[in-house]
Amino acid sequence: MKKFSKIIALSMAGLMAASALAGCQPAEEAGKVYYLNFKPEQDEAWQKLAEKYTEETGVDVTVVTAAEGTYEKTLTSEMDKSDAPTLFQVNGPVGLANWKDYCYDLSGSDVYGQLTNEDFALKNEDGSVPGIAYVVESYGIIYNKTLLDEYFKADWATVKSIDDLNNFDALKTVAEEIQANKEDLGVDGAFTSAGMDASSDWRFKTHLANLPIYYEYKADGITKTDAIKGTYLDNYKAIWDLYTDNATCDKKQLANKTGTDAETEFKTGKAVFFQNGTWEYDGCKAKDGEGLKDEEFGLLPIYIGVEGEEEQGVCTGSENYWCVNSKASEADIKATLDFMNWCVTSETGTTALADDMGFVIPFKAAKEAQNPLVVAANEYVEAGKTPVSWNFTTMPSEDWKNGVGAALTQYSAGKGEWKDVVTAFVDGWAKEVAKAK
Repeated sequence: MKKFSKIIALSMAGLMAASALAGCQPAEEAGKVYYLNFKPEQDEAWQKLAEKYTEETGVDVTVVTAAEGTYEKTLTSEMDKSDAPTLFQVNGPVGLANWKDYCYDLSGSDVYGQLTNEDFALKNEDGSVPGIAYVVESYGIIYNKTLLDEYFKADWATVKSIDDLNNFDALKTVAEEIQANKEDLGVDGAFTSAGMDASSDWRFKTHLANLPIYYEYKADGITKTDAIKGTYLDNYKAIWDLYTDNATCDKKQLANKTGTDAETEFKTGKAVFFQNGTWEYDGCKAKDGEGLKDEEFGLLPIYIGVEGEEEQGVCTGSENYWCVNSKASEADIKATLDFMNWCVTSETGTTALADDMGFVIPFKAAKEAQNPLVVAANEYVEAGKTPVSWNFTTMPSEDWKNGVGAALTQYSAGKGEWKDVVTAFVDGWAKEVAKAK
């Protein structure tokens, strides 16, 4: 890593007074930034933005991106090194618990002052701010408008417009009819593969699992719990079965299917539906002869068969909170805070976040994203639909997620039963909460 130093000038009088010592002052080390990035899909954009910042300021910025599904493990390893990350992230209050002793108080920082709402910050009881959200995202069921329109026009189609596709029963009808007539549409399945390797399983053990948690919290009037009841796990089963029974591959193959497999299936027109989020726009947009045009992107809420879900919007929130390493040198902390602030206030930074990364950022200088999936998510809000909050930040641990993911995989492979998923979900939750106390 490059080192930068600045020369300390001495006055003539000071130099004369010190000449007898025939010594010199040590050079002051300039601060540097090491960002451990959570999002593989934005790695290239972050690398370019870091280069631009270094060109503009002379401050060295290193961006390292953890492989999909390995962030916590990578962070633990990197924090043990002498050149540890100066900027890292946690996924919310549960993730923060592991790193609270490494989080610099951001309450007095310029970047904290740029937030549009203090609710986008993680706060301690003493008022200190260990983390701030740097992106607000949405996810649901992305769909290919061109292919879905072909379905609506088909003689065998029961559902005839997107306006009627607003609940689980309608989604089930559409998916099953597409699957039964996939040759007519020229697709391999209604849904992309629900890959359960580490690059893809988070879509289901975390993001999909958020739906039954959201509805249980909503019904019980709570925002967290030490003992999940599993009230809506039958609904979780229904949507999971729909995904895996009407997909591009046999469900027994899911253990080896990856996130790249699903993305490729969608952007090459082999599947109509793809559960994912606004961050997937860059990976699926038209380039290099394949992908979707902006006008072909659509986004549906994830319907699971709950009463009143016609008024449901897409899942919107953040699990991406920037934290500054309090163990770093003062110079590195300052350099890191300056870099963060530049990212969310400068023309270069806000343009990169909005256009290159497709982010909606919760800061005053944010640019409106051109990402069509963001536009679609906003249209649900404008139509008065209720966004589904991100409650997976209250999941008790990564081990809990892994337990649910393993049970889902075994169930789909025919090596386990749904009751094993319920056990991993409910009993596993209580077990992990007890371990943390």
